[in-house]
Amino acid sequence: MINEQATKLEIRPMGVKDVDQIILIEKQAFPTPWTKRTYMAELLDNDRAYYFVARLHGRVVGYIGMWLIADEGHITNLAVHPQFRRRGVGWGLLSTLAAFARSRGAEGLTLEVRITNLEAQRLYTRFGFIKSGIRRGYYLDNDEDALIMWKDLQEGEEHD
Repeated sequence: MINEQATKLEIRPMGVKDVDQIILIEKQAFPTPWTKRTYMAELLDNDRAYYFVARLHGRVVGYIGMWLIADEGHITNLAVHPQFRRRGVGWGLLSTLAAFARSRGAEGLTLEVRITNLEAQRLYTRFGFIKSGIRRGYYLDNDEDALIMWKDLQEGEEHD
């Protein structure tokens, strides 16, 4: 599902130097964005956290993060700059993260997504995630429910 522009993407581990660009995307993508301090703590202090950025022509256009706990990867966030959505960036980030998690012994990935975020749900479903539950009132900004989704990493490679 990665289109021609996305094939020029560089996906690599997130570094401290990426955080300012991440915060700009974060503020556009989420009603309650994470702070610079939160990202710095994740990168410098959380030994279970793994984050990747997608760069195009030297600019961060998306990112993804995960906490790897035992044999499960919990996706903490995924965001793509609005100007670069629907171009394969999210798919590339998910593919990179899934391969990394699998290489570290993870058997599955899980995440929560807003009930109203249908675009993200479509991406996750195409990637092989299945709906596995609801967390009532999960989002504190508006008491919105979260859909819990799960992907078995033992099934093999992802295809669209």
